Amino acid sequence: LPAQVEIEAKEMQRLFNVEKEIKRRRDIRQTLTFTIDPADAKDFDDALSIRELSDGMYEIGIHIADVSFFVKEGGVIDSEAYDRATSVYLVDRTIPMLPEILSNNLCSLVPNEDRLTMSAIFTMDKKGNVHDEWYGETIIHSVRRFTYEEAQERLVSKKGDLAHELAIMNTMAKALREERRRAGALMIDAPEVKFVLDAKGHPTGVTIKHHFDSNHLIEEFMLLANRKVTEWVESRFKKNERVFLYRVHDKPDQDKMANLSFFLSSLGYQTKGGGGVIPSQTLNAILEKAKGTPLDETLDNMITRTMAKAVYTTKNIGHYGLAFRAYTHFTSPIRRYPDLLVHRYMKRYIAGKRPEVETLPLLEKKCAHASRREREAQEAERNSIKYKQVEYMADRVGQTFDGIVTGVSE
Repeated sequence: LPAQVEIEAKEMQRLFNVEKEIKRRRDIRQTLTFTIDPADAKDFDDALSIRELSDGMYEIGIHIADVSFFVKEGGVIDSEAYDRATSVYLVDRTIPMLPEILSNNLCSLVPNEDRLTMSAIFTMDKKGNVHDEWYGETIIHSVRRFTYEEAQERLVSKKGDLAHELAIMNTMAKALREERRRAGALMIDAPEVKFVLDAKGHPTGVTIKHHFDSNHLIEEFMLLANRKVTEWVESRFKKNERVFLYRVHDKPDQDKMANLSFFLSSLGYQTKGGGGVIPSQTLNAILEKAKGTPLDETLDNMITRTMAKAVYTTKNIGHYGLAFRAYTHFTSPIRRYPDLLVHRYMKRYIAGKRPEVETLPLLEKKCAHASRREREAQEAERNSIKYKQVEYMADRVGQTFDGIVTGVSE
């Protein structure tokens, strides 16, 4: 990072006084709050809270690191974060969007520390229905950092600290997931390859990261916050006066869909659909049928390649893959610049300020930049994985292995 960025971050750390902020924020510190993240996570930008209310209702909080409090518009850190637009996660290193003082310290929702957050707080029943909502600046105190594996162990054994609370939230998450499935969301749940590296970064082993209920629990509440934030903004401003950025996902290209249909029918799957688009419910049924078979990964890959790329834009066309009419990115401002922008707009609108319609072209330009940087980061991450795969197999030249062909190209 440029020296000036580090200097500004250190100065920020020196001047920061959490006591001043407590008076002007909703204080959630007495509400049970925790995080669930991968075992090797370096920064924590989301936390969940739960409080039991009367009549079988619960107050559920989705608390996101308040990066916009620290990263002021037009500052040195802001300029560098905008240029990067995203953190990049290579196999053996992370290239962060923000300086470490912010990403791993001041902004990170570590346990047993007071932290500033932007929150979406919902009154919910066990079926995942939202009865009331509130958005704004908060201060939280996380009492527990779970890894996905630890949270999953609580869900399975129903024993240990917070097992009861996790079970309640898991029931809600399952209901939210089922609601998305019924609405036509694609349920692609491909496992991830993870390398075991030695001290020099050389791969010595490969493990498969599977998704458990604990992963889905976090995913569903983050999706809920992203969707409800967008709907809240849309409910307050008419289309022609709305200034906001969306995460959109267009319907698949018809030629690609035709190729997929041909491929699936050659495997014996029926794929009839109107308008050249295979219904997502049909694709979900095919994926479900293939689970645990040699075709599982092949189908995941083929269907994923058929889909359009999700992008950032000021024009809402909905999110095809998630089956949401309106959607944004609100939940990861430590690692994504668009989320930081969304927080700034939310603060403005919560304070009762009107949208500045004349800024739309500039925001669209920022969206295009973020989408481009995201594609470049994804390409770098894919190449990093390929590189480590080759490095891993280089030690095994001459050995014989069983394998599955997952795709063919010219």
